Amino acid sequence: METVGRTGIQVTGGGAHEVHDDITLEDHVRLFLNGEYLATLVASPDRLDDLAAGFVICEGLTDTISSVEVSGKDVHITAPVGKEIRLEVESSGGYRVLGEPKPVASSITVTADGIRAVTAAVESDTWKKTGAVHCSVLFCNGELITRACDVGRHNTVDKVVGYAALRGLDRSTCILGCTGRQPAGMVAKAANAGIPVIVSRAASTDRGIQTAERAGITLVCFSRGERFTIYTHPERVPEVLRTLERS
Repeated sequence: METVGRTGIQVTGGGAHEVHDDITLEDHVRLFLNGEYLATLVASPDRLDDLAAGFVICEGLTDTISSVEVSGKDVHITAPVGKEIRLEVESSGGYRVLGEPKPVASSITVTADGIRAVTAAVESDTWKKTGAVHCSVLFCNGELITRACDVGRHNTVDKVVGYAALRGLDRSTCILGCTGRQPAGMVAKAANAGIPVIVSRAASTDRGIQTAERAGITLVCFSRGERFTIYTHPERVPEVLRTLERS
């Protein structure tokens, strides 16, 4: 992920000195779906094909992508769309397509160590250098498939889902790891993508938890170090359920 160098003056209790920092890029990306303008996203300007493909899947507009073409900061997606498109602006400033997220069907399970491995993988070099990005990872069949960083937490999910979609991966076997909090809009993205487990270092909201419960998603939050909290569908973590029953 590209960054730019900038000079600033860092002030501490002992005085001030000049510093040189790596700064994250922020840009505007326009999406066109089947020849029609869809939305403008504020995003880090990398992996725009994954971003666009993931956005239309995560917003429930389609399950498959026919083609993606990137022209500068414009991305043209071709895909079969089976619903009316109505957008609303979320609290984060991003766009969300109105509608109930799709239910998720998957028989996968995950261990406590597996959850911790997903959590460890969301820490990226870009995050450590800049402190200005969110990151998401996608594990499929226990293996790290892709990691994406972006100025927007929603975009990171779109990018990893788009990566999987453009390569024909079975998303029902995948686990999504995120640095960002999980309100309803974020959980809905995973549901529409058919991903059964979300692991986040951050918190959820009441509607985020309600959305996960209705969609059949196992939502794990506050995953840091050895601890984590499972809010919905704990049956996908049977090891933890057995421990709970003995306590």
